[in-house]
Amino acid sequence: MLSRKKILVLIGCIVLLGFTYASRHHHKSILQQVSAGSPIDSLNGVIVYYNGSIGNVSGRNVTKDGYNLGLKHQCVEFVKRYYYEHLNHKMPNSYGHAKDFFNSAIADGKTNPDRGLIQYANNSSSKPKVNDLVVFDGNPFNKYGHVAIISKVNTSSVEIIQQNVGMSSRATIDLKNKNGKWRLERSDILGWLRKK
Repeated sequence: MLSRKKILVLIGCIVLLGFTYASRHHHKSILQQVSAGSPIDSLNGVIVYYNGSIGNVSGRNVTKDGYNLGLKHQCVEFVKRYYYEHLNHKMPNSYGHAKDFFNSAIADGKTNPDRGLIQYANNSSSKPKVNDLVVFDGNPFNKYGHVAIISKVNTSSVEIIQQNVGMSSRATIDLKNKNGKWRLERSDILGWLRKK
């Protein structure tokens, strides 16, 4: 004979399993409704598009005046479109993989001529700001790297908005200041770029 406590625990488990199944089924049906090219987020009126699957390529996005924004729905295309539409900035070199946006030969706080932006190393005397472009290095699983835009800055973290990372376009990264130097606490972050 089961005690009352065991019966309540059993009922709780059954309810939890039912909720989990319903939640997964609902999440799956939402994903089935979202296709590559669907808007999933935005910052200052610039839309983040769902890419279908990471690395999916569906043509090149070029502005009416011929400026190359990059491969549709990739991370580079979003940050360049954001800088073009919101900050009215065209990069002198409109090509390159994400990790190529950062040039390690350029001193902290100096101009990156390929991007027409001020470059800061990830251990800079300049604190990251909203609208800065964050550059991630490549790795064995993604040799091209990644780029994102800083959408919020707090005393101990930044929020980034990004494209081509699935359905979650926002992420938070810890921010530390040690001996007057600012560092985003991820080992794969090379630095950030900023419009003058």
